[in-house]
Amino acid sequence: MNLSKELRSYSLIALGALLVSISYNTFLLPAKLAAGGVVGISTLLYDLYNWTPAIVQWCINIPIFFLGYFLLGKDFSVKTLVGTVLLPFFIWGTSYLPYKIHDPMLAAIYGGIITGVGLGLVFRGNGSTGGTTIIGQLIKKYTGLSSGYAQMIIDAVIVIAAMFVFDLELALYAMITIYICSKVIDFVQLHSSSSKLVLIITENEEKVTHLIKNEIDRGFTKVWSEGGYSRNKKALLFSVVEQSEAVYLKELIQNQDTESFVVFLNASDIIGRGFSRPR
Repeated sequence: MNLSKELRSYSLIALGALLVSISYNTFLLPAKLAAGGVVGISTLLYDLYNWTPAIVQWCINIPIFFLGYFLLGKDFSVKTLVGTVLLPFFIWGTSYLPYKIHDPMLAAIYGGIITGVGLGLVFRGNGSTGGTTIIGQLIKKYTGLSSGYAQMIIDAVIVIAAMFVFDLELALYAMITIYICSKVIDFVQLHSSSSKLVLIITENEEKVTHLIKNEIDRGFTKVWSEGGYSRNKKALLFSVVEQSEAVYLKELIQNQDTESFVVFLNASDIIGRGFSRPR
């Protein structure tokens, strides 16, 4: 076991849980946004009965964790338990923060962003905050539904409940929070960058490779292909470049090789020399 790697994972889980708790107490709870999950349930119960959110979450999360442990077994780890315990603890600890945002639009946007960053960090640490995520996995196991679809159903039920406890407007704001949160989670997990994957199909292979190697100083991969209509032999070139390099390469190809077919795609996570490691 790599000790430094494990410490990094637990640090990410702790930091992520802390960010989620700050977002909850600063944005979601004051604005009455029940944005899915056990956190959303605790928001509803706080408004209805004034029950302390942290205690509600512990009371729901801990039994769900052990239920999942016995029914799903190997899918669970110590990291899941750590996230399950830490999040309510931090929510209790940050409940005394003086800053409260009551405007639902601001709360939906900033709460969604900060919650997404926090959950993204937890997931990057290979952890989980438990709760309805575990229920989603149980539904997947016993019904055949995908975990994502099961989670969507659970969140939809909580948002519908919020419509009756609060009102339709706040329920719609909660949906905005869920959407923003999901997008930010993807961004954090994929470590998204502005890099571009360039696909070039060309018969002028020497000219294009010269541009890539000498003009922008990037490597590339070459695969020989055949035109589906013309049946002509063509080179298929793959290269990953930075945003500014992509703009420059596009201009070069347009000016010097108008026959090539070029596609620029967003590259979300680049691992390798020149990107995650120095050249």
